[in-house]
Order: sequence, then C-alpha cells, then structure tokens
Amino acid sequence: MEWADALVWQTVAASDAALEDEDLRARLLHIHMVQRAFLRIWQERPLNPNAGNDLGGAALAAWGQEYHQEVAQYLSELDEADLDRPVTLPWAEFIAARIGRQPETPTLGETLLQVASHSGYHRGQVNRRIRELGVEPPLVDFIAWIWHGKPAAQWRRSIEADIVQ
Repeated sequence: MEWADALVWQTVAASDAALEDEDLRARLLHIHMVQRAFLRIWQERPLNPNAGNDLGGAALAAWGQEYHQEVAQYLSELDEADLDRPVTLPWAEFIAARIGRQPETPTLGETLLQVASHSGYHRGQVNRRIRELGVEPPLVDFIAWIWHGKPAAQWRRSIEADIVQ
C-alpha cells in the first residue's frame, strides 16, 4: 500500500495539471484521512474529522508518508492473536441506518484488510483522474508490486521540490 501511494504521489508531483486538480486533491485527502482514522481507532485514540482538510501538495504527500511510518510502527508491535480483537467503529450507527441493521463488529485483521482495499479502490479513481488529465498513471496493482520484487516505497524527497516549482 505504501509503495502504491508513493508511486501515485510521484506521478502527481510531476504534473502541473494533476497538482492543481481539486478532485484529485480531494480523493488523495480522503485516502489518507481514512488510513489515519483507522490507525487512531486501532490505537483507541480520538478521531479528528477535519484532519488533513487544510493540506495540499507537498504537505498532503508528507502526511500520507507519515501515516505509513506510524502504521508500520503500530503493526510491528502486534502479535497474531491481536488480529482477532474486535474493533468498534465509531460510525456503526451511520452504517446501521444505511444497511438497515446493526453491523457486525469487525476484527482488527478485517479492518486492516479494509484499509488496504479501501485505499486501492480510491487509488484506482485517482489513477483514472490522472489519465483524464493527460498523464499516464502508474501501475500500482498488488501483483505489480510482486512483479517488481516487492520494493520498498520510494517517497522521493524531490516530491516537495516538484510541487513547489
């Protein structure tokens, strides 16, 4: 997931049209906001529903990168038994109204999968928008990461420089 987020940000940073696109910024913000919301839930910390709203460009990319560092630390402290821990989602009542019943309580392992799936879903929307702006989007499928030898994410320091220019 981090590898894919970093590739998307490199592509965005290299395109003036992508950097200035509000739809793209909103979708990237949503991806990183949801990633952070789940991390805070897992850590049993309060949510900030406005987190990241004032960020754009390099600051939003850095916020995304910081999440991946924080979640890596969190995950390194888990053991297998932790994956079965129930996770109460603060938006359960909203979901109940939408689906017409109380939602089942997911486990930590299931919510970890949800974050990866949710990020991938919206990353696809980001890539579609990048293509609409005339830029070739990066290949960020999970299998592509495997084909490349499972490389670490490359958060280019020059993303900031590309965005500032």
